[in-house]
This record gives sequence, C-alpha cells and structure tokens, in this order.
Amino acid sequence: MAAGPGLLWRAREYVDRSARQSPARLALGVFALVIAIITVLLSAPWATAHGGRAPLIDALFTATSATTVTGLVVVPTGEYWSTWGLVVILVAIKIGGLGVMTLASLLGMAVSRRIGLTQRLLVSSETKVTRLGEVGSLVRTVIVTSTVLEVAIALVLFPRLVVHNEAVGEAAWHAIFYAVSAFNNAGFVPTPEGLAPFVSDWWMLLPIIVGVFIGSLGFPVILNVANHLREPRRWSLHSKLTITTSLGLVVFGSVVVAAFEWTNPGTFRPLDPGGTALASLFAGVMPRSGGFSTVDVGQMHEGTWLLLDALMFVGGGSASTAGGIKVTTLAVMLLAIVAEGRGDRDVEAFGRRIPRESLQVAIAVGFVSATIVLVSSLLLLAMTGLTLDRVLFEVISAFATAGLSTGITPDLPTPAKYVLVVLMFIGRTGTMTLAAALALRNRRRVIRYPEERPIIG
Repeated sequence: MAAGPGLLWRAREYVDRSARQSPARLALGVFALVIAIITVLLSAPWATAHGGRAPLIDALFTATSATTVTGLVVVPTGEYWSTWGLVVILVAIKIGGLGVMTLASLLGMAVSRRIGLTQRLLVSSETKVTRLGEVGSLVRTVIVTSTVLEVAIALVLFPRLVVHNEAVGEAAWHAIFYAVSAFNNAGFVPTPEGLAPFVSDWWMLLPIIVGVFIGSLGFPVILNVANHLREPRRWSLHSKLTITTSLGLVVFGSVVVAAFEWTNPGTFRPLDPGGTALASLFAGVMPRSGGFSTVDVGQMHEGTWLLLDALMFVGGGSASTAGGIKVTTLAVMLLAIVAEGRGDRDVEAFGRRIPRESLQVAIAVGFVSATIVLVSSLLLLAMTGLTLDRVLFEVISAFATAGLSTGITPDLPTPAKYVLVVLMFIGRTGTMTLAAALALRNRRRVIRYPEERPIIG
C-alpha cells in the first residue's frame, strides 16, 4: 500500500527537479509522453470506423499531428476514424493546445530575465502574477479563457450546421470539434467533405477565421489586450508587435492569394466576388497555422504555394497554438533591417528599445529553422522523387505545424512519413526550446577582445 504513494512522491519530486533544472527537457518529455498515449489509444480497434487496428505509422502520425496541433493527415479523418477515435483526436488537440501555451509560459518564466516576454505579460503588475507559486491560478485562467472562446465559436457554428441539414446532436458535435480545432490551430475536420461545401458561407467560415486568428496571437497577448481593452497605449510591446505584424501578414497574404488564384478554374474562378473575397481571406489567415482549406490546395498555382510557404514559415504569435518561427521573430529582424538602413544605433518600435539579445535570439531561431527545413527537404527529395515545390510545401507545413497540404502526404513512403512526424514534433517544441536554451546562456566574461568590424555584403 505504501509503494503507490511513495512512487507518486518520487515522480513528483523528479518533475519538480526537472522543472527547476531543465524546463525545456521537461516540455519535450511531456509532449512525447502525450503522443505515445494517444498513439496507443488510436491503435485500438474501436478507434477506427472499420473496426480493425490502425497501422502504427497511421496512429503515430495522427497522434503527433493532433498533439502538436498541426492538421496533416495520412488517412481521411472523417472517414477512417470512428466517433471514439475522433474524441481521442479532439482530446489530443485540446491537450496539445493548452500544453503549448502553459509550457511556453513556464519556459518563459524560467528565462524571463533574458527574453522578457512572459516577464512583461504573465508576471507583470497587470496580471498580478509575480511569483511561481501563482502559476497554478495562471494555468486555470488559460484553461478557462480558451474554453470560453471555444464554446462561443461552437455556439455560433451550431445553428448554421443545423440549417445545413445536420441532426441536432451531430451539429452540436461538429460545432464543438470545429471550434476546438480552430482555436487551437489544429486544422482537423470531422467530416469527409470538410469545409469545401461552405466555401462561400460567411456565417460558417468567419467564426473559424476569428478563432484561428485569436488562437494564433497567443494567450499572453489575449490576456494583455483583455485587461486593457480600452487602453491600447497600455498594451505591451509584444502585444503591439504581434497584432500589427499578424494583421499585416493576413492582409498581404489575402491580397496576393486573390491575385494569383482569381482566374484559376481549380480554385477561385467558379466563385462569385463575395465568395472569392471570403476564400481569399480564409487562405490568408490559415497559414498562421490554422490548416483548414475550402479549396483544393493541390490545384493552386506554384506562386501561391511559394507565398504560403513563406507565411507558414513565419507562423503565429509566441506562446500561442500556432507554429513557425513566430511573427515577433520576423518583426524584430525587419525592425533591425530598418534601423540599419537608417543608420540608427538602436532597434526601436512603439517608443521602446528592443535589446540586442532579442535580435540575436531571433536570428538564431530563424537560421536554425531554415536549416531544419533545408535538411528535411533534401531527405524527402531523396526518399520520394517528388518535385521540390510539393516537397518544400509539405516540409514547411509540418515544421510550422500549419497542416496545409498539396495532397502528397497520404502517399508518401513510410520513412518519409516518419520524417514529417519528427518535423511536427520539432516544429512544436524545438524553436521554443531553442529560444529558452539561448536565453539561458548568459556568460559574463571579465576579458573582452578588441572590437573590429568585418566587411559585410
């Protein structure tokens, strides 16, 4: 009888010690454990619609995609998995979304002296969270806030699905699934046809667009803006950078996608002007890491794929459900370029000076992420023999946990699918861990070498 409590006590002691000594390693371990559990559940016969066991690669790929809130699939979600299998996937999405936000917040608190993100947003006077002992209440706030937003989205979607000739119970289930999948930027759909029937339906798609966009901003931004909704001047620098950069990317992406696809008979040409505007806005928001699509991405022009590659690589906000290198990383690098072009000594934005350390972390995250995409693309090119445009799109979608696909993922050879599994895992945890690790490396040297400027460019 004493073995059980003793084992639990030792496990708790180990977790506490890991959280203090290596929060990044703890985050990786938690995500890996959740993926393993979801894989086992999806491997059960009751998880599939046909009643047989799913192959290991299909169960693992789906579990990883759901837990990392990516949305890439190797089997049609609405057809292959049973209702219980869909419930497991939905739970994995919820855990993955909450895990990203809470673990990112904890990692931010561990390195707040260097990154300053969570220091300003989660440990600031506005939130009244100033001690690690208050993390529990913060996590409860995250859970409550995300659930309230998901319920609100589901309530808006429910009557539209009923009008769409779905039974009340089925409509309620689908509304909940779409709401959770949207806010957590997961991109999973519970029906075989997905959102294609609603390509021109503002009532159905606008709540999903809003849910994906809010989820991609990150809980620190949501909390900061909610506390000072009528006082934008009191919004933190991180909130301002995240919101302005995200809106700019959405507008830019929507306009360029519309320009490329306006006359494409496989995508936008059959739509009326209102439907084209909605489809363009939808396509401009989804690369934030949403993963939903209303038209066949595989039928888009190669120029559109390249644009979506760039948008997916950037992703959403820090400590959010979105992937990518994060919009603040892009914003800091762009601001540094502007400062260099002007000859300014400091990188500044919204009346604040951005420390050099933040720029160094941004450059490191961007370069390492690009290297991972390059190496993975080379691997898939060697394994599949497919063209670079399709391989690059799929690799970036997996790494940025975006979930958009040109349609090649289900037909990839098994080794290539394992590469995408690793990419999804790295994409969800790697950049966050890298930023934390780099921020913790603060060496103070007594002796500094003389300064000499090399020739650049």
